[in-house]
Amino acid sequence: MPLITQAGIGSGLDLEAIIQASVQAESAPKLQAFQRRQDSLKVELSAIGEVKSAISKLKDTIEKLADPENFGKRVANIKQPTSGDIISVTPTSDISVGEFDIAVTQLAKGSRLNSTDGAFSATTDVVTASGGTLTFDAGAGNNFTLTLGAGATLAELRDAINSSETNFGVTANIVNTGDPLVGSKLVLTSNVSGNGNGLTVTSDTAELDSVSTSPFAGGTAGMTETQAAQDAIITVDGLTVNSSTNTFKDAVQDMTIKALKESEDDGTGNPETATLNVEYDRESVTKLVDQLVETYNNLIGNIGFQTRIGKPLNGDATMRGLRDQLINTLGREITGAGPFKSIFDIGLTVDNDGYLEKSSLVRSLNEAMDENFDDIGKAFAGDNGVAKDLDALLANYIDSGGIVKQRETTLNGQLDELEDDVDSFQYRMESFEEGLRKKYAGLDVLLAQMQSTQSYLGAQLASLPGFTKSKS
Repeated sequence: MPLITQAGIGSGLDLEAIIQASVQAESAPKLQAFQRRQDSLKVELSAIGEVKSAISKLKDTIEKLADPENFGKRVANIKQPTSGDIISVTPTSDISVGEFDIAVTQLAKGSRLNSTDGAFSATTDVVTASGGTLTFDAGAGNNFTLTLGAGATLAELRDAINSSETNFGVTANIVNTGDPLVGSKLVLTSNVSGNGNGLTVTSDTAELDSVSTSPFAGGTAGMTETQAAQDAIITVDGLTVNSSTNTFKDAVQDMTIKALKESEDDGTGNPETATLNVEYDRESVTKLVDQLVETYNNLIGNIGFQTRIGKPLNGDATMRGLRDQLINTLGREITGAGPFKSIFDIGLTVDNDGYLEKSSLVRSLNEAMDENFDDIGKAFAGDNGVAKDLDALLANYIDSGGIVKQRETTLNGQLDELEDDVDSFQYRMESFEEGLRKKYAGLDVLLAQMQSTQSYLGAQLASLPGFTKSKS
């Protein structure tokens, strides 16, 4: 018997359509139910994700509000003299506000040494025929030694100084003057500034006296100081302050001042000054409060949108609970913040729809900063400040094991289970279709055989004598 590979091919009947219709009738309702369930879960998961994102943004803001350092910043406004910038400053949060006049009398410098005129005529002159050791020193902790080989030249000495791994900051150069009486000059410059930190060079052999400041065994020194190391000097409101570098730490307590250039004469015989005004960083606090208003209202609006009629979280108790807890925590009583008993005392309020807004009903934020700037930080970031409670509340929803996080995990789990159910159902439908094909294959063969028999009998009857085929 020939193998029938497609339903109906033997009988001529459209059995394939019958099979497909049967499978479709069996599977369509269930697949549609699966799809509706999947769509519902995805919409709910998306809504939960939107709320979770809004909570995360608010939590990021709350974490900033819980950091006292964000309320202790100071800004330094400098009015530089017309000749250009003479100082830069870096205040800390501990500095008191105030105004200072600062002049730069002198910049810090390192020392410079030059070799004696005529000591060397060219860079190829030999510094030491037999070799020796030089020691360089520029104050406490700044020293290194250099050993020269026999026949070392002036150029080799320069290169050895500059490439020494232990060099603390000495730069060697050679100036070829073109004057036979002056010749080639070795110039050594130290970057170690400050009074008493002059560069010295000592040797262990008289041959190296020409490049030393301290001659060996009573000889004549060949290096002379052309620039002495010196302190930087500034005046703060007329008071003189010295520093071994151009950086003055705590010249004004809790502030670092850097001298950039020396003050020029102001035209009256006095050095020009820069006026430094240290103020509370009101702008950064205002931005933080504005960010709180924005991210808080974003969350409240998101909850309201996702719980409207027809939305996936309509009537959701978790969302209602979060909204109520936010309002209660935000408005709770605080202590240790001066006159502020709640954050509503610093120029905030909640309207009838639960949104946070700036207000001047009690006092405005600007008034609060004018009257009690430091207490604003305590209201948020103090030991009994509201930020810590808000942060803990939000963490209870979105941190690992939190309410919203668990909800999200559950929904993802249900989607995975649904996918498994769909796979299982599709497998059953494949088995169902396979069973139908087996049944209809038998029918197809039987009908094909009957049609073949009919054709055979018809042909036999037609060949009988006297058989007349009926006319249709």
